Amino acid sequence: MSVLIFVLINAVLILRFCAVSLAADGISSSQSIRDGRTLVSRNGMFEFGFFGLGNSKNRYVGIWYKKIPVQTVVWVANGCNPISDSSGLLMINSICNLVLLDRNKSIVWSTSLSKQAKKPMVQLLDSGNLVLREEENGSPEDYLWQSFDYPSDTLLPGMKIGWDLTKGLKWRLSAWKSWDDPCSSDFTFGIESREGYIRERGEVYYRTGTWNGFGLSGSPDLKPDNLIYDYEIVSNANQTYYMYNLKNSSVISRVVLNQTTRTRQRLVWMERSKSWKVFAFVPRDFCDNYGRCGANSNCVINENPVCRCLRGFKPKSQENWNLREWSEGCVRNNPLSCHDKDKSDDDFVKFVGLKLPDTRNIWVNESLNLKECRAKCLSNCSCTAYANRDNRNGSGCRIWFGDLTDIRQIPESGQDLYVRIRASELKKTKAARTVRGAIVLAVLGLIFVALLVGSYFLWRTFKGRNEKITQKEEDWELPLFNLSTIVAATDNFSKNNMLGEGGFGLVYRGRLEDGQEIAVKRLSSSSGQGIDEFKNEVMLIANLQHRNLVKLLGCCIQGDEKLLVYEFMPNKSLDSFIFDNVQAKLLDWPKRFQIICGIARGLLYLHHDSRLRIVHRDLKASNVLLDNEMNPKISDFGLARIFSGDDTEGNTNRVVGTYGYMAPEYAFNGLFSTKSDVFSFGVIVLEIVSGQRNRCFHDKNHGVSLIGHAWKLMKAGRTFELIDVRVRESYNAEEVLRCINVGLLCVQQRSIDRPSMSSVVLMLSSESELPQPEEPACYFMGTNSLEENPFSCTPNNVTISELVPR
Repeated sequence: MSVLIFVLINAVLILRFCAVSLAADGISSSQSIRDGRTLVSRNGMFEFGFFGLGNSKNRYVGIWYKKIPVQTVVWVANGCNPISDSSGLLMINSICNLVLLDRNKSIVWSTSLSKQAKKPMVQLLDSGNLVLREEENGSPEDYLWQSFDYPSDTLLPGMKIGWDLTKGLKWRLSAWKSWDDPCSSDFTFGIESREGYIRERGEVYYRTGTWNGFGLSGSPDLKPDNLIYDYEIVSNANQTYYMYNLKNSSVISRVVLNQTTRTRQRLVWMERSKSWKVFAFVPRDFCDNYGRCGANSNCVINENPVCRCLRGFKPKSQENWNLREWSEGCVRNNPLSCHDKDKSDDDFVKFVGLKLPDTRNIWVNESLNLKECRAKCLSNCSCTAYANRDNRNGSGCRIWFGDLTDIRQIPESGQDLYVRIRASELKKTKAARTVRGAIVLAVLGLIFVALLVGSYFLWRTFKGRNEKITQKEEDWELPLFNLSTIVAATDNFSKNNMLGEGGFGLVYRGRLEDGQEIAVKRLSSSSGQGIDEFKNEVMLIANLQHRNLVKLLGCCIQGDEKLLVYEFMPNKSLDSFIFDNVQAKLLDWPKRFQIICGIARGLLYLHHDSRLRIVHRDLKASNVLLDNEMNPKISDFGLARIFSGDDTEGNTNRVVGTYGYMAPEYAFNGLFSTKSDVFSFGVIVLEIVSGQRNRCFHDKNHGVSLIGHAWKLMKAGRTFELIDVRVRESYNAEEVLRCINVGLLCVQQRSIDRPSMSSVVLMLSSESELPQPEEPACYFMGTNSLEENPFSCTPNNVTISELVPR
């Protein structure tokens, strides 16, 4: 009898197990999903159910990768309406909708079907798509509702971005508000007028460029021959969309809209390192940001300045253009001639290799060839430019009306654009070339005499200790301010206007006649920064354009004075906040994390994304300025060095920088590289988290620096003790731990072990597991003198301009 009972019990358990296994990827109308139970797709790639984020008790319903150890959510149902406990219930209601109920049985989220199903079921497909369909229908693709129609921040293979007019659907990505808040933000990506647009707060932030038959004219990374994915762009009367599929089923890749980095990223899962790697991202550089140069101009990232008016156009405001304020764009030199359409006095200038202008105000014809397109444009007085639609066979016609916006030079995937101007301007240009050719010989004959005279005057100018400079404004490519203007703006360098003091002189606050506030760096004659450093800072910053770098407005060289004029930062420098007992309370953890990420993005631009590879060499808290929104801006490039070609490391007999922030290989051996800046960044991160200076920290029990103290706390599992007590009410535990880990990775003893800034930005913005750091540099702090221990605490914060390494 007992044997029979045992057999029956096992049979029941087996039947129950089989039933659960068979339904593991879906539920019918008689079943439900409670918090703690999940659905898993048949191949085990995706999982659907309840999940939480960070330390919050909020519960969400969504889809994530099952096979990946790092929690990676790809779709969220109730991102803006979480459940505050684990009482949530998912079920199919009486009218065949999938509904999410809370403790009070109130509907938190629901699907919306246009028609009822006879026998509905919910199923999680191997693609990561959650579908609601008829249970008796054998085809999973014949669905009544699918999650792919309602993307969150992630685009999976097989998903579409665009719209479907027949179903009234608009597919677009919306970034999460933060890593622990999956509510949709105002940072979105979608298809408009057959182009991809990223919008921020409703304004266009980035544009992919137009389809040219091979790819998108502004997206050189979107190549058909890449090894990761295939893609298709479809546009017809009913649908317009972009979609990709992976070439290899073993590869895991996704596209994510990231609010933290303000980029759209393609990520690939690296099984060996158990982390996501950035395969491509946009925007990539200054010219990728929408309309940076204004209307009727071309953004050329490898030129200086980057913005150029199109031929036949001039800056709308020459004064603002000289100040590198390009947003007003360019206007025509002469209006178009439209009096006689049969004998137009207009012609076209051909531009090669362009990301074509914004196409939201164009006319398209598929059948016209290029010659017919030109004639069509000339016949319409409002037409300003034309181009082919398809580069493969030179077919199709695009015609633009009004201003031409968001053009950039991009030879890899760009197209030809024909811009309409007055024919007389073309003739003037040809005539000017002829005249120039005729006078070249005469000019060459005068050059020798001019050089002799010029050399004499230059010798007289530079003679003496004043090191006077007579370069013209075009040599500096920056406005030159008169000394009288600066004296008036700063009230004759009044002490009341003094903002601070650095290693090379004083900084004053000023106000120009037009009301613009400025910061004036007045170099001291005894500062150690001579003409070379001064010119280095002027010429270098003039070539840099990034939201996390301070903007140089101009300079002044007159008599003994060498002055740099910067944009004014109302909140002064970072050190005035984090090291001040009162001011530090104004910097809660979200602001500190924002500052850390901003500094990282600025350094990434210097090291990788600018047309010059730049090592700052004096990155410290006092050289990070804060604007009125507490956004960080890296400043003071007097000591920066430029790497050319493939160079990655330099050597110098003159060590410059600030003790406490210097990498050991630089302080002792004069070796500097981008990893030297990474070390300095790591120190700043630990200082921001702890609110303490690295140079002035001293552990009485162990005699270690702030770096060593952070290392010991991490090894002892007491990392949270490092957090500044003034932010312990606002900190995010996961973010803080991630920052400390990243900071210690950046200050490792060997430069080769430190991550690049691209890896740092990725680590700060992702949720992937981080590697453990090796023992950091400058671990112990003794009581030796400065000469014996350059990392000992000193009471000043002045840049050291010269030290011969041993």
